Amino acid sequence: MYQYTEFDRHFVRQRAAQYRDQLERNLSGQLSDDDFRPLRLQNGWYVQRHAPMLRVAVPYGELSSAQLGVLAKIARDYDQPSQQVYDSAQEKQSLLGTAKLPTGYGHFTTRQNLQFNWIALADSADVMDLLASVDMHGIQTSGNCIRNITSDERAGIAADEIADPRPFAEIMRQWSTLHPEFAFLPRKFKIAISGAREDRAATAWHDVGLHLLRADDGSLGFKVMAGGGMGRTPLIASTLREFLPWNQILNYLEALVRVYNRWGRRDNMYKARIKILVKAEGQRFKDELEAEYQQIITHDGAPHTIPQAELDRVSASFVPPTLTAQHQPTVEAQSSPWSDADQLEYSRWLKQNVAPHQNPELRAVTLSFKRLGYAPGDATATQLDAAAQLAQDYSVGEARVTHDQNLLLPWVHSEQLPALWLAARQLGLARSNIRLLTDMIACPGGDFCGLANARSIPVAQAISERYQDMDELHDLGEIDLHISGCINSCGHHHSGHIGVLGVDKDGREWYQVSLGGSDGSTLSGKPVAGKVVGPSFEAAEVPEVIEALLDTYRRERLSGETLIATLHRVGIDLFKQAANSVRQNAATEAAAP
Repeated sequence: MYQYTEFDRHFVRQRAAQYRDQLERNLSGQLSDDDFRPLRLQNGWYVQRHAPMLRVAVPYGELSSAQLGVLAKIARDYDQPSQQVYDSAQEKQSLLGTAKLPTGYGHFTTRQNLQFNWIALADSADVMDLLASVDMHGIQTSGNCIRNITSDERAGIAADEIADPRPFAEIMRQWSTLHPEFAFLPRKFKIAISGAREDRAATAWHDVGLHLLRADDGSLGFKVMAGGGMGRTPLIASTLREFLPWNQILNYLEALVRVYNRWGRRDNMYKARIKILVKAEGQRFKDELEAEYQQIITHDGAPHTIPQAELDRVSASFVPPTLTAQHQPTVEAQSSPWSDADQLEYSRWLKQNVAPHQNPELRAVTLSFKRLGYAPGDATATQLDAAAQLAQDYSVGEARVTHDQNLLLPWVHSEQLPALWLAARQLGLARSNIRLLTDMIACPGGDFCGLANARSIPVAQAISERYQDMDELHDLGEIDLHISGCINSCGHHHSGHIGVLGVDKDGREWYQVSLGGSDGSTLSGKPVAGKVVGPSFEAAEVPEVIEALLDTYRRERLSGETLIATLHRVGIDLFKQAANSVRQNAATEAAAP
């Protein structure tokens, strides 16, 4: 993990002190709410449907056990609304028929951050100080700036890796943080970087997607893409450079974001993302970008060229840890032999939750935060503490937030896998559903987000309840199910093999279902947006639609064929008919006397 320097720590603590002063002036009436709003947003503090929401930056997803422990403390001590606030929120939600709203937890996001939903604004400066004590903050998790840079959760350990993207992600983080020219872009700006042959970072769906690769002569560089994004207009990023030398990446990004800052639309927030500019201008955008880049290289002296010494300095924080005596594998004696059921579940866990490692003695293990009774990605204070202890005991004190809203332990010795499985199972974090149907992505939706048209969490829970049989889940195979509560697509519904989108129809919650989306992984094929099947469905019909689609898949699949492979082979029409039949049957029943 990157180790903060004294400059880094001083910077973060100064920022927390600055925020405390701003908050105190706001609470005392010296700073108006309108003037305070951009200041709190620049530190990750939103105001959502019921209470403030804090988004904590987790650059490229890496967390230490100490940081997880502080996040647990924040969840336990501060993510607790007053009774008056909670009762008011619960009364509003009861109109929607939701279950009791949870408190005292954190929520892992698809952009490798963590959110809290109930922290009182009056406590926000204390929380900032706690975060700063373990080198954390909420800077640039909001606003029209370069957001948290994401990466492959297996960066630096993946068996298919070409080069470790984390040093470059860290250098980009330092370059972009409070960049004076890019603090007020036309719209938010998201960068994802991958260094592996398989794209586990969904790079093509980002404003900028970067792939490390090697040329025929062995030199290292980047494939650069731009203009991807979801929302109202889902677009796949266009390739701008097939190969850019690694040391020029900041000069090129400077040119790219500068062109976007100059020409991106500010008159319409729905058309302000760079994807609209790239699509509308096409070759003209590429030409101006190249001219701006050449200006930076030839006339400005290439000021952001990365020296080898700087790459070496940052890379020194990302060398594989030494497994000291404290971290050597231990074989735990079992009090009794494992049952056949235990052996089956353990073997399934090895297949779904355990990934190969560059070091043949180690494994990467995913802890599943997709459990019945919890929203996808939610972790209680107790579970955050438990994850911190698992990271300390089995992964040299390190964990990583995944794109799919889970936690990964990157440094697990193969001989410790049985002990880790037993410990994780006791905590409810060893469910062997990674990449299966119930390992779904979902945004907080209308239960918490003021932008949402519909709730995501109850739909996710209803589907999870229906598919609890592990035999059935493993028989269905790998399926990406993504759920968004509105067109902003925080649940990435466009890229799901099955996507669910909440929409508003005459003040009621309805849901569109799409099929065939892909994030660009090897399983899913090239990145593409799913196609809508059928009309909109009522919330209670969505699990029925999912079941109808999966029944069609079972009927049509060939031996060993995944859902996405079957879709590619037979087409979407049969699935569309199955989805439509659910709505038709519901309409018929409603019309019956």
